[in-house]
Amino acid sequence: MRILLTNDDGIDAEGLACLERIARRFSDDVWTVAPLAEQSGKGRGITLTEPLRVQTFGERRFAVTGTPTDCVVLAVNELMDAPPDLVLSGVNRGHNVGEDCSYSGTVAGALQGMAFGIRSIALSQSLERFHDEVTAHWETAEAFAPGIISRLLESKWASGVVMNLNFPARPPEAVTEVEVTVQGFREAGEMAAVKRTDLRGRDYWWMSFRGRKQDHAPGTDLRAMDEGRISVTPLHIDLTHQAMVHDLRGVLGGAPPKRVEP
Repeated sequence: MRILLTNDDGIDAEGLACLERIARRFSDDVWTVAPLAEQSGKGRGITLTEPLRVQTFGERRFAVTGTPTDCVVLAVNELMDAPPDLVLSGVNRGHNVGEDCSYSGTVAGALQGMAFGIRSIALSQSLERFHDEVTAHWETAEAFAPGIISRLLESKWASGVVMNLNFPARPPEAVTEVEVTVQGFREAGEMAAVKRTDLRGRDYWWMSFRGRKQDHAPGTDLRAMDEGRISVTPLHIDLTHQAMVHDLRGVLGGAPPKRVEP
């Protein structure tokens, strides 16, 4: 089995080293194509207005001056001599649950693999607090990911689905359950812009989460992280709200559009 690895934390990230160890449980034919610098929060962004450059970091190991999506596109179309059988994206430092999934570069790497018709899995390791001094429990992802991936590969997937794995911020011995979850949602207003002033008196902002304690719905990926379970969520890229389509057809469908004269 040929495996392609990518991430959004960059080529030197601890989580990518963890993912490489996980991948080698399955195959010696492992390729790594990851961003040269951190690309967290870039979602499915692609680089269209500047060139991409590739640096070689070893045999079948490359860094790209672009996003996770760029990395998967270059890997499949240019850098690999044949497409992979599996794309693994991560292991991200911090979970990707709830609304995170829509702007996560980790999830985006898996989605691009799916767009090529390749089975793809995103993996993330939750943190107690998102600060540089906090060490992630990489051993938790490394202990449990191989078994979950094996069982996923043995199962049938619907077309257009990626698997989103999130490991709780606990050591392996404190994790007792795997839960198949749905994507949850946080309360409105969780994302914030924190204002600062530079030494020349000019304002700037840092994007941040408020980090407020919330009671998340049972069965969601957010609740699983709260309660220390491994979360496995099948995601797809269809953003259409089907019930609203039916309602809108009753309002807008069938009639000619109303033209407003200037």
